[in-house]
Amino acid sequence: MGDIYKALADPTRRKILDELTDRNGQTLFEICARLGAKHQIASTRQAVSQHLDVLEAAGLVEVRREGRYKFHFIDPGPLRQIAERWIPSEGPP
Repeated sequence: MGDIYKALADPTRRKILDELTDRNGQTLFEICARLGAKHQIASTRQAVSQHLDVLEAAGLVEVRREGRYKFHFIDPGPLRQIAERWIPSEGPP
């Protein structure tokens, strides 16, 4: 679970997850364009690719290849595990 916290600690990675939440299944090029246009984050494709690798290693992003394209999808499963750890399903006492 430590990888999840490390992945979420970086603001750029949180923005990438925000963008995948808004529009799931994006290529690296699309993610870079949206980060620049909406968040004024001018990271190189290599830097964004490294962020995506960290998110994938933490289980927060799933990658699917179609031909020569690689699509990135958010996987909220690990976030649910964190929430379930401290937030009881029946709500506050």
